[in-house]
Amino acid sequence: MSVRLGVVGYGIRGKYMASQMYRRHEDFVLAAVADLNMDAVPAKLKEEGLDPEKVQIFPDLDSMLAADACDCVIVSTNCSVHTELAIKVLEKGLPLYLEKPVCITMEDYYRLKEAGEKHPDVPVVVSFPLRVSQICLDAKQIIESGQLGRIEQVQGYNNVPYGGVFYHSWYRNYDVAGGLFVQKATHDLDYIQYILGGMRPVEVCAMKSKQVFKGNKPAGLLCSQCDERETCRESTLVVARSGQRTHGEYCCYGVDCRNEDSGSVLIRYDTGMHVAYTQNFFIKRSAQKRGARFLGEKGTLEFDWYTNSMTVYQHDVARVDTYHYEPGMESHF
Repeated sequence: MSVRLGVVGYGIRGKYMASQMYRRHEDFVLAAVADLNMDAVPAKLKEEGLDPEKVQIFPDLDSMLAADACDCVIVSTNCSVHTELAIKVLEKGLPLYLEKPVCITMEDYYRLKEAGEKHPDVPVVVSFPLRVSQICLDAKQIIESGQLGRIEQVQGYNNVPYGGVFYHSWYRNYDVAGGLFVQKATHDLDYIQYILGGMRPVEVCAMKSKQVFKGNKPAGLLCSQCDERETCRESTLVVARSGQRTHGEYCCYGVDCRNEDSGSVLIRYDTGMHVAYTQNFFIKRSAQKRGARFLGEKGTLEFDWYTNSMTVYQHDVARVDTYHYEPGMESHF
């Protein structure tokens, strides 16, 4: 018997996650799509090799649920409405795959928490793929073996070489995306917490700054409309000529872009140890780095997804173990 999959928000991410499910599991079929831009859905389905006549298309989640068109739901819309849609799926009792961030305000967080507690038997998966990457799983196994001793400090980092995506595209809308802590740090703090296991965070502080992507360009300005498009290093025209990816065409220096370009978090745990995590969005090319150092009394473990490597340093013997991983083809490493 087929499992009918429903997707709310059939954009890049929703389309990708749905395809992973029905291509990897033959009992899954894409049965329904709810998207505000209904007219664009048939062409997207054809791009995936699907017959639009075999997929029900709805203007919103309410009509999809009312039609009993699916057995489970992927919510992959703009972040500001994740909570509202997730609550409706929970109340319907359908298994839910919810993209992160699950919300962008504390008010929505508590609403979602309450809904989850009211429906504890509904299966829910939140999209945190870093924790199931092979590097992360191996790091957790080594740490849990006791080889490093108890972890007494963690230094995490994410230096993002494609930072322009958060200033050129829809991510720049703070009221929709919620800023770069919820967009990026959520992934990293999740995998760090996953590796640490039973340790419980008890205190947190954070700060952010905007030192590069700031300016007084008009709101809504596009690179193609700017008289500096040939000389600005962040112009999508200049970026494309340099062989790098472009992610939209809004001006990075517009007064309407509220995203920070770096941020840091300190977390104290119940054992007394602490985690220091930092992220940056104006670095380029090979300055990229994403991973962490886990420091124990007996040894230190460090990994970086961009280099596909992990190194374990022994403190009491002259030995260093290095692991190299073949590059993966999936997104999020």
